[in-house]
Amino acid sequence: MRSILLDTGAFVALLDKSEKNHEHCVEFFKGFNGKLFTTEPVLTETLYLLSPSIKAQKACIEFILKVGATLVPQSLKSLSRAIVLMEKYKDIPMDFADATLVVLAEETGIDEIFTLDARGFNVYRFREKKGFKVWPEGK
Repeated sequence: MRSILLDTGAFVALLDKSEKNHEHCVEFFKGFNGKLFTTEPVLTETLYLLSPSIKAQKACIEFILKVGATLVPQSLKSLSRAIVLMEKYKDIPMDFADATLVVLAEETGIDEIFTLDARGFNVYRFREKKGFKVWPEGK
């Protein structure tokens, strides 16, 4: 089964109809058949960006529960590695949520990511310089 990492921008765009990339992300997601993985920092960032309304936050959490996305918690080892990556990519810059996704890629070997941050994820590397396949294409 195909596995893909879920980043904040695409997550927000899926849930927020007013977001300019909403339709593009929904179109990709409708055609996706596989398993989503994300991290707690991505969930937190998404909740923050959506809105302080309980309706938006509930929709976000229900997405994780209903779609069955795997929410991966951070370990002390992954936190240490995230700091190393954030320092390495400070010129991009790499934020904490992005760093946790790169660490997750290192831990799982998942090399596909559903993101609107092609600028960052086309540069980030893991597992001996392996790059990401960024979805949706053209973003």
